[in-house]
Amino acid sequence: MPQDLLQDGQMKAIWHGQVIAESDRTLEVGGYRYFPRESVRMDLLQVAPKTQSDLACPHGVQFYDLAADTARSARAAWSYEAPRASMTKVDHWIGFWNDVEIT
Repeated sequence: MPQDLLQDGQMKAIWHGQVIAESDRTLEVGGYRYFPRESVRMDLLQVAPKTQSDLACPHGVQFYDLAADTARSARAAWSYEAPRASMTKVDHWIGFWNDVEIT
């Protein structure tokens, strides 16, 4: 069974009741759903400071905080900025977790 699944149909990332990403070409890798960067509300993402664990990541991970008005979710999104071969298909795409619902 393939590990990476291209999703047919519209997928959405919802945070605090608002759609923050929407695409019909998302990709599931390692149990996480990734959205093409152009389908993401990048204005809601703020670069999070890198931790020691982030710096050790072989794929050059960058985490983002989600922030709008008074709502904030720390490190709720991420992107691989320099992925190795196993993750190049989601190079610079955005993954979500924690407070973000994927539908």
